[in-house]
Amino acid sequence: ADFDAKKKRKVAEIYQALNSDPIDVAALRRMAISEGGLLTDEIRCKVWPKLLSVNTDDLPPLPGKELREDNKDYQQVLLDVRRSLRRFPPGMPDDQREGLQEELIDIILHVLKRNPQLHYYQGYHDIVVTFLLVVGDRLATALVEKLSTHHLRDFMDPTMDNTKHILNYLMPIIDQVNPEVHDFMQSAEVGTIFALSWLITWFGHVLSDFRHVVRLYDFFLACHPLMPIYFAAVIVLHRQQEVLECECDMASVHHLLSQIPQDLPYESLISKAGDLFVQFPPSELAKEAAQQQAERTAASTFKDFELASVQQRPDTVLRQRFRERLRGEERLRGEERTKSVLTKPRTNRFVKLAVMGLTVALGAAALAVVKSALEWAPKFELQIFP
Repeated sequence: ADFDAKKKRKVAEIYQALNSDPIDVAALRRMAISEGGLLTDEIRCKVWPKLLSVNTDDLPPLPGKELREDNKDYQQVLLDVRRSLRRFPPGMPDDQREGLQEELIDIILHVLKRNPQLHYYQGYHDIVVTFLLVVGDRLATALVEKLSTHHLRDFMDPTMDNTKHILNYLMPIIDQVNPEVHDFMQSAEVGTIFALSWLITWFGHVLSDFRHVVRLYDFFLACHPLMPIYFAAVIVLHRQQEVLECECDMASVHHLLSQIPQDLPYESLISKAGDLFVQFPPSELAKEAAQQQAERTAASTFKDFELASVQQRPDTVLRQRFRERLRGEERLRGEERTKSVLTKPRTNRFVKLAVMGLTVALGAAALAVVKSALEWAPKFELQIFP
């Protein structure tokens, strides 16, 4: 009964934000980030366009079949879409699925034709099919085009340089939270390639339950383009015991991490990813993850995108939510417990997170507010990819 009441309350708040004049995009971001996300696909059809600043009254016409003629990407897209059977709901009639696969091909080719600066990559269809299944072909075309020219743009460059750069953030985030896991992974020389498919498909390719995929999409659409790499980091940190008990060699650790568990505590991990983004924003990690062409990444152009789409930055929403939870935790935490946490050596993830919480309470949160996560670091010499 309590769950139903909370759900009804949240639905009412979402529609209140949608019906306000102007639309309260900041409130919609809060709803997308907070527990349960946007709840239903019906709501997502209304809110996702607002999060991406897409005008639903001016949708592109459905593409014609001429798109497929002499299209350099058609054969690869066709192969990938044919292999995407498991991305459709089990039990869906073959003719319905085949119709959706044809629509999926058309959406991808339409976006690529209209944006010749974008290059198709394997895994892109995993993102597009999620939008197709939730909002239908016409709206999906508009949403995917906006997403492709902003959040996904780095993955659609002619080379993988910017994708590698984003992956370079994974280890610095892990190092901030658990140096022991970081050092173990470095010793194993496992690298970050195990997280590549997570990142470039927004986890759509590796999670079997569609409910979890769309919940993550709610979160990512409401946040900074680098949030998926923070979420990848919290998955690794969540599995720290498994990692540390693994054989310290590349093959063993890569095999372990590339097999993503399906029973992850998604709401808890989403919350932690948001907290880590506030505590360790990209601008503070950029030196360790830098490459020479930093100004070309989506994160560096996100400020312009934000100004065009919303009155409030998504990282501000995360900061506000993080501060509110810190205040609640501090009221529950007595002075003796504070002293013991501060003086106790790091023994496990929970103690480490408690220490991090105290650190933020004592000043890092204020610093994060001043040093916006949307600021991109100046050019640094490439350290990780020489």
